[in-house]
Amino acid sequence: MTAPTELDRRWLTEAVRLREEQAGPLEDQEANRRARQQGGDLATRIETRALWLAERDGISQALRHWKQGARLALLALTLIAVLSGAGLGLAALGDGQRPVNVFWALGSLLGLNLALLLGWALGFFFAGEQGAALGRLWLWLSERFARDAKAAHLAPALLVLLQRQRLSRWLLGLLVHGLWLLAMSAALGMLLALLTARRYGFVWETTLLAPEPFIALTQTLGALPSLLGFSVPDEAMIRASGATSPSLDLARQAWASWLLGVVLVYGLLPRLLLASLCLWRWRQGRHRLTLDLDLPGHAHLRDALMPHSERLGVQDAAPEQLPQFAAGQLEAGSSGALLVGLELDEQRTWPPMLPAAITDAGVLDSRASRHKLLEQLGRFPPARLLIACDPQRSPDRGSLALLAELARNAGSTRIWLLPALAGQTLDAARLANWHEALDRLGLPHTDTSPLTWLEHGHD
Repeated sequence: MTAPTELDRRWLTEAVRLREEQAGPLEDQEANRRARQQGGDLATRIETRALWLAERDGISQALRHWKQGARLALLALTLIAVLSGAGLGLAALGDGQRPVNVFWALGSLLGLNLALLLGWALGFFFAGEQGAALGRLWLWLSERFARDAKAAHLAPALLVLLQRQRLSRWLLGLLVHGLWLLAMSAALGMLLALLTARRYGFVWETTLLAPEPFIALTQTLGALPSLLGFSVPDEAMIRASGATSPSLDLARQAWASWLLGVVLVYGLLPRLLLASLCLWRWRQGRHRLTLDLDLPGHAHLRDALMPHSERLGVQDAAPEQLPQFAAGQLEAGSSGALLVGLELDEQRTWPPMLPAAITDAGVLDSRASRHKLLEQLGRFPPARLLIACDPQRSPDRGSLALLAELARNAGSTRIWLLPALAGQTLDAARLANWHEALDRLGLPHTDTSPLTWLEHGHD
């Protein structure tokens, strides 16, 4: 799995903020602790917290699904653009059985493109971030193709994040102009293919107007393409084309070159220039994206994440559904051996006789003791951790979550299910529940003393 990019990190942070804003605060004690251990300024710690929560709650996975959906949506739009452009070129010239009305052909090739380009420009300058309907269609399709319920906040989070630097107009503009660039390239390619393979005659027709407006329009439109080497029909050719289909190959070639040049200069080049401008502004502004620390979703984290005002314990009500937790282990950076008891009966003699190499961390019987030990393990993780549990107690979700979190802060962990006290008998059903729960967590457990393993690393 590749590391998230800078944009992904900001994006996930914004998605977590929107989720908490709409659904209430997440259970974040471990996330806050990891953020404090990571260090840095408030923005860095908020980002670290959000990335941990996103990974835990599946939002990071949803982002990967969303990106896959975005690629599929972009591929679908690209195919539509290419086929539409080729269709425009084919419709403009026809099958060659009849002469081509040059201005009808030009209108079908450039009319919709120029109308939507004008609409984009008006939306860009007067509607702020609300333009680019094609770009918003892409965002909608991306979410549908992702098919992940946890991706619901990703598209809004991206737009909110980009709007702070007014970047959404450039990203969506890049998409819109890029697709139109593909469409006009396909249209131009189809024109070239048809003009190469078939013989076309070109005419212009009118009932009300004199020839002079068509002559002036043809020469005006051909002025810029002529600078690129495209031919422009002279006045005699234009007048002749207004009466009958010209039979001279020179006239055919001049009209064909004029049509290609006009489509290139007024259809393709503007989209190319605008797509390049949008790409440049997007790349320039992407590196300036920062978190807005004044937002309510971020401002209230200052006390929880900054060391001088750190708070202990649970600050928020429990969510309706607890997140899934899983045990793990550190791959490096741990040393020593540690024994800790979890909510042990006061009648039990504790701790047992321990060799000098084993450190006793006492019994976790309060929220403060748990928090203190987790903070210590975050700074000084042991190579081996042995957690003693009383199997007479039920393996509730809170205890299992704590075991998983402790295991993630140690090189290797085992659970010691202690024998019954003198005069008591273990409940077989409850012991089986412990075995099942620990197996589900992936934590090794034993009913016999594992102190040899704790001291030496083997049995």
